[in-house]
Amino acid sequence: MTAALHLGTQGWNYPAWVGPFYPIGTRPADFLSVYARAWNTVEVDSTFYATPALKVMKSWAARTPGGFRFSLKLPQEITHERRLRNAFDLCDRFYDAARLLGPKLGLILIQMGPDFSPIEQSALDEFIPRLPRDLQFAIEFRHRGWIRDDILDLLRGHSVALALSDGRWIPREQLLDLASNPTANHAYLRWMGPNRDITDYSHIQADRSAELDAWVPAIRALMQRIHSVYGYVNNHFSGHSPQTVRELAQRLGQPVVEPGQLGDQISLF
Repeated sequence: MTAALHLGTQGWNYPAWVGPFYPIGTRPADFLSVYARAWNTVEVDSTFYATPALKVMKSWAARTPGGFRFSLKLPQEITHERRLRNAFDLCDRFYDAARLLGPKLGLILIQMGPDFSPIEQSALDEFIPRLPRDLQFAIEFRHRGWIRDDILDLLRGHSVALALSDGRWIPREQLLDLASNPTANHAYLRWMGPNRDITDYSHIQADRSAELDAWVPAIRALMQRIHSVYGYVNNHFSGHSPQTVRELAQRLGQPVVEPGQLGDQISLF
């Protein structure tokens, strides 16, 4: 079995990408449709701040080709404010909106804050079993205390992927080891970078070649074990996430669309 591989960036609405990625003159309203000519998935950050209007979901689906996938962050009101407690009404509203994407819905990311520690395990124990089975989920912990066998077993029992984020909260060696023991038939990988010093997203500013090289065998092994692998690069990882995604895709033998192919005269779907 070889998994479907979905590689993309975290977000698409970056004016600094006009020129190095989007063709000169691309309007913000066209960013998504142009983006979808290069990549088959994107992680949506805006859903972290609020559940999108239904017309927004329908618009995203209409502006992307068949086979495209959106991965959505669960709203922070659920994860950070209510801390998974007394939030099932909000969750149901979000899930109903997400379902409007139909087959273009990828994974839903439950991103927890670093202050969500294992002393709150009762909230997690109640929340995870009530996730709807028709949707696919991943959870990101930013507190190392969650990386325990009993928590991994809880996720595995409900087909929830442990999101593996290459940032500063879990050592990369531990992440690569966790990748060899997936908790679901899908995987969620995120390349965040060690800090937030990068503010210019127009070009590569940090050489992350060694990091990408270390991930390649882990991704290849995952692709032989599970059904789908989703991976998203943040601009802070190296400065310009579209270039980093191209470099990662090339290492994995995936087809790559260069920025020069994204003009209106090129049709890829």
